[in-house]
Amino acid sequence: MSLTTAKRFTIAEYHRLAELGFFEENDRVELIKGEIIQMAAKGTPHSVCETRLERELYKLVGDRATLRGQQPITLSNNSEPEPDRVIAKNRDDDYLANHPSPSDILLLIEIADSSLKYDQEEKLPIYAEAGISDYWIFNLVDNYLECYSEPYQTLQVQFGYRRKLIYLPNESVNLPCFPDLIVNLSQVFPG
Repeated sequence: MSLTTAKRFTIAEYHRLAELGFFEENDRVELIKGEIIQMAAKGTPHSVCETRLERELYKLVGDRATLRGQQPITLSNNSEPEPDRVIAKNRDDDYLANHPSPSDILLLIEIADSSLKYDQEEKLPIYAEAGISDYWIFNLVDNYLECYSEPYQTLQVQFGYRRKLIYLPNESVNLPCFPDLIVNLSQVFPG
């Protein structure tokens, strides 16, 4: 009996595949734990939430930080996800030299409808393992915001967040990286 194992890619190998034209221009993929993962298609509520969130964040944050949307972040040698939104520290080169790493990330945000379980069960542990201090999921299935903070590791080497707070669409929430800035969620959640 022979055992087969899937090929796991490093970030360098993943980038090389892209350079060689392995992916089509419109392919929506990301590297998670060495696996090339096809990203879920976006529904209309996801797109509307994303547009409204982007508008609110730009109004609030301005030039106090760098706002990135669906652009890679580097978590380890084998994970380069493309979250829906990242608030990162400002850098003179605007991350030309390299993608933001965990120490650059002030807040990481995913918008989830069809990807909810994946964002909660697969991405959350890798974000916690990387030390991302604040992770938000705009949960469009249950229609609320999940705010995770305080990453931890168990003795069994599992990763998660100690704190999870829920905010309803008619509430407001402070940005953890800028406590003086308040996001009015009624301006973000679709209809």
